[in-house]
Order: sequence, then structure tokens, then C-alpha cells
Amino acid sequence: MTMKRPLSPAHVPQSLALVPLAPVLAVQAWRTVRRTPRLDPASGAERGLVPGPRHGAAPAYRLVVVGESTAVGVGAAEHARALPGFLAEALAARLRCAVTWTVAGENGATARRVARLARGRAGGHGHADLVVATVGINDLIRRRALDRWADDVADLVAVLRGGFGDASVLVAGMPPVHRFPALPRPLRTVLGARARRMDRVTREAAHAAGAVHVPMDEALADDRALFAADGFHPSAAGYRAWANDLARAAVPARGGGDGGTPGTAGPWRANREMPVRRRSAR
Repeated sequence: MTMKRPLSPAHVPQSLALVPLAPVLAVQAWRTVRRTPRLDPASGAERGLVPGPRHGAAPAYRLVVVGESTAVGVGAAEHARALPGFLAEALAARLRCAVTWTVAGENGATARRVARLARGRAGGHGHADLVVATVGINDLIRRRALDRWADDVADLVAVLRGGFGDASVLVAGMPPVHRFPALPRPLRTVLGARARRMDRVTREAAHAAGAVHVPMDEALADDRALFAADGFHPSAAGYRAWANDLARAAVPARGGGDGGTPGTAGPWRANREMPVRRRSAR
């Protein structure tokens, strides 16, 4: 008779491995929801213009930011001082031209919800050169199955590329949930591990659909000042740091210069495997 190998932790499905922790995780999740401050989305205009050094000399580069709470600026006072405004500023500096920005999102939205919103509103925003999507946290919380998550990302990219005049699409990576101040351990560890798996799926699905995935720099989580009061969303300073990373990915330096060449096809459409400049960990 052939002897069976003893069961090792590597052979235990993660869902079963977490069963003993389920009561602890449930209590921690409940306490986190009750204790975490509820922050409102950013206020102010949902579109704006960052003048370039030669404003009026060339058509403005058109940026659209879509997504969930980070797209609509939860943790910041106004959109101009959140991800859309800071990203437009960073792009204007690198492209050396004016950049218009528009935000379209919903706090608490899943990727499927963002796709529906974009499908209904894309025509109203006209064409775009670059669309940046921030999704995933709400799908993480709802434990969206990874195969369905891959389909959601692919569908969202297709909607954005088609709905905004075949714009280039950048999908922001999942944040370092395993380092969020608002989350206690082991809840932080469990959600963080799930977020990293989702991020790998996001990268593969985005690339297959013709978009660029930009992982978030985990070093951003080293500075508590980059988090808002809830310890979950970015502060205004966090949005600025994140925007600078996204701008470097969208417009990588060429030939030692600091900018790229603007164009309606997007600055990196020809190179979807671009390097992402990352901060070194402290």
C-alpha cells in the first residue's frame, strides 16, 4: 500500500487555513468599521486646467481619472488638491503643455460599478488622451473571486478605451493594505495578502486588455503623514506623492530628459512594459 504524504500547510486551502481566525477577523472588522472616521469625498470643481509653460501654443493634454474613493478624493479637501489635480500638475510639468483634468467616480464603487458609470458618462466627457483608473479596494472588501475580478478589470479597460476616444488607459495597482494604520493584525495581514494576489491578477488582466498596470510604491506607507485621518485613505500629501509616481510611469523620462512628447495616442502607448520609478524603502 502506498503511504500518503502528511498534509503540510502548503496543501491547505487558504480559506480553510483562515477558519480558526474567522471569529477574530470578524470582530476586528466590526471594530475597525465602528472606530474609523467616515471621510467625505473631495469637494470643488470636478474638472480643471493646469496651464503649461506655453499655454495656448498647443492643444491641452486631456486627463480623466475614474474609480472609487481615491478617484473622488476621500481624504482631501478638494479635487484640485487630490489625485486628479496633482496628477494633472505632474503631467503638465513632464509634458511641458497644458493639461485638462476630469474626475468621474463614486465612493464605495466596485470595478463593475465604475465600468457602468464610465459607460454612461464617457460621451459627456468627450475624448481623452489618458484615463487613470483606481479600483480594487471595494472588491477586496467584498471578496470578489479572482477569476471574476480578472473579467471585471478587462471589461473596465475595454469600456475606458472605447468610451474615451480610444484613450490610453493606466490602471493603478492595489495599495499596500498590509501596512494600513487603520487595520489591526491579523486582519491587516489577511487583507494585505489578498490584495497582493488581486494586484497580480490586475497586472495580467490590464496588460491583456491593452492597458498599463502601475504598482503602488509600498514606501508611501512608511510616512503616516501620507495617510488621511482615517488611516485608510491618502491625505493631500499622499495623493501628491502617488500622483508623481503615476506621472513618472505615464511619461517616462526620455534620453535623460524630464518630459515626454504629448500626443493624442498617449505618451506610452507604444511601450506597455515601461519601467516604473520607485522610491527606495526607508
